[in-house]
Amino acid sequence: MILDVIKVLLPAILGFITGILITPFVSSYLYRNKMWKKKSGKATAMYGYEAKVFNEIHKDKEVNTPRMGGVIIWLGAFIVAGVLWLLSFATSIDFFDKIEFISRKQTWIPFAALIIGALVGLIDDLFEVRGGGDHKAGGLSLKKRLAVVGLIGFGVGSWFFFKLDVGTIALPFDYVINLGWLIIPTYILIMVAIYAGGVIDGVDGLSGGVFASMFAAYAAVAFSLGQVDLAAFCMLIVGTLLAFLWFNIPPARFYMSETGSMALTIVLAIVAFMTDSIAGGIGIFILPIIAFPLVMTVVSVVVQVNYKKLTGGKKIFHSTPIHHHFEALGWPNHKVAMRYWILSVFCASTGAIVALLNISL
Repeated sequence: MILDVIKVLLPAILGFITGILITPFVSSYLYRNKMWKKKSGKATAMYGYEAKVFNEIHKDKEVNTPRMGGVIIWLGAFIVAGVLWLLSFATSIDFFDKIEFISRKQTWIPFAALIIGALVGLIDDLFEVRGGGDHKAGGLSLKKRLAVVGLIGFGVGSWFFFKLDVGTIALPFDYVINLGWLIIPTYILIMVAIYAGGVIDGVDGLSGGVFASMFAAYAAVAFSLGQVDLAAFCMLIVGTLLAFLWFNIPPARFYMSETGSMALTIVLAIVAFMTDSIAGGIGIFILPIIAFPLVMTVVSVVVQVNYKKLTGGKKIFHSTPIHHHFEALGWPNHKVAMRYWILSVFCASTGAIVALLNISL
């Protein structure tokens, strides 16, 4: 038991230290190569409405501050996991064998998703700062990014259904929803919805704290289900997120951007799948609770867009996603970010408690 706790907590510590150590090199590269947007704000909002409020709020932001800060999160995670695996493989020290957590049953899929999401997001960011891509603002179009996320969801859903024989979603008190092959499109929809919440990366320090709370909650859930390797993976992400957050608090040295948010949202959805019926948990049921800040972000955009369509351009919120609404009300960056942190810790703790109570009852 003690060794399992060490196995879970040590990656978080190593991830934080590694993230702090590699940041000067990453930051220097980003600034030296001017890896930031050349024009702040957005040309137009969704459905063609001009994003006047957003552009006014962010007229002095986004330029001169590099994107791609998410590299610190996934690169730090790869370094730590790789070193621990190498020490386990190349030495005869029993301790390294016991704390190494790269396993086929629990962490191969999350790691693969982290790699794919990080690389696709990195390509989008490169197009964004270099002015390439396939839409006016630069970067990959939303349709292409959603297609990538959907394909990952299809692959994961197919693997769970055909290879692992998983066709159910668990509910509290041992109830299940038997979906059969429909589990595949369900996984796709969940993954796309969580990815859409990645636009929460819009205020200095906001996304780092929110994602750290969510992954810490799922680490607790996975550990309680006996998925020690998966819990260690989640805590590794928490550690590198905290290192990123150290440099992202207002004023941010860099932004997480797509290379971080795409990887994290995809992996978060997969962790929820892996802590569901396949492990005897309710990982999907608690996802809207733990990830409520992401849900709130997506809902605010959907409501705003549809209200504009129905009313010919009128708005409910000053700007969306909703964290920009609070900025428009005059809240400074740090107030928005810290209140989101508080909300995220509350929601993550609530979701974890629901899952733990379900296990114990």
